[in-house]
Amino acid sequence: MSKLKCIFLGTPDFSVPSLDILHNHPLIDLRYVISMPDRKSGRGMDLHSPEVIQYAKANKISYFQTSNINKEEEFLSQLEQEKIDIVIVLAFAQFLGVRFLQLPSKGCFNIHTSLLPKYRGAAPIQYAILSGDTSTGVSIQKMVKKMDAGDICLSQPVDIHHSETGGQLYTRLKYQAALSLNELIYQLADNTVKFTPQDEADVSFAPTLKRDDGHLKFTELSAEDISNKVRGLFPWPGTYCFLGRKRLKIFEIELANQNLKPGEVSTQYGQIVIGTTTKSVRLKHIQLEGKKACLDTELLNGFKQEFEIH
Repeated sequence: MSKLKCIFLGTPDFSVPSLDILHNHPLIDLRYVISMPDRKSGRGMDLHSPEVIQYAKANKISYFQTSNINKEEEFLSQLEQEKIDIVIVLAFAQFLGVRFLQLPSKGCFNIHTSLLPKYRGAAPIQYAILSGDTSTGVSIQKMVKKMDAGDICLSQPVDIHHSETGGQLYTRLKYQAALSLNELIYQLADNTVKFTPQDEADVSFAPTLKRDDGHLKFTELSAEDISNKVRGLFPWPGTYCFLGRKRLKIFEIELANQNLKPGEVSTQYGQIVIGTTTKSVRLKHIQLEGKKACLDTELLNGFKQEFEIH
């Protein structure tokens, strides 16, 4: 059986396990890795390559970096001459134009971390937890011009643990994405892929998150909503409130037995407890602006005055 000529498009560490599957797969001839340009980051603001480019360099895989693949006329012409079979896309952060989508003979396939058509968009992992879902999954869809709207060719459900954070689910799903891709490769090689159109009536969206989305408004949210936000938005963008004028990051909460009004604060028993629209919650693991992360009991040791949380 001849190998499938493949191009991979991705950027962050999330994409690396799937790239590793392609690089080591007996049925894949990985021709190129395409990603974003190097960017400055860190304290020294040094240039750093995306994680998939670091992998490509380490494994001597041909790569190409661009901020807009659709404008790379010379490179696109070169790819058209190479008779590519499949394109795999995972967390690439660029829309692909019609010319690129028409490159491979078997199609462009996008790996998405939700059970489509649920949570189309940039942040499906976080939105699953924010919504209180008990399960999510990985979908692979044949790409069309409309975002995340192509026919589904593979879908794998994944349970969400009641205490799981966005970061923990992120890690599990990046490996599930690679396992699902491995299954798809064999189906493509055997011509056994089955396509199922998405039901547009069931579509929901997971737009890009902003830092302000992490503001916990205790007077407006239930204890369950607060818990989902703290878990779902960890580690990024994180959740916070304000203690006086200082930002207070919230890493972990737990339900409390005190009967408090929404937004009412108690420091009884050396703990920070605040009322929501339902039950009260303890702000257990926190970090006040300018200080180290600590338990609420430790933070209260340094406070002698009354304070307000909002």
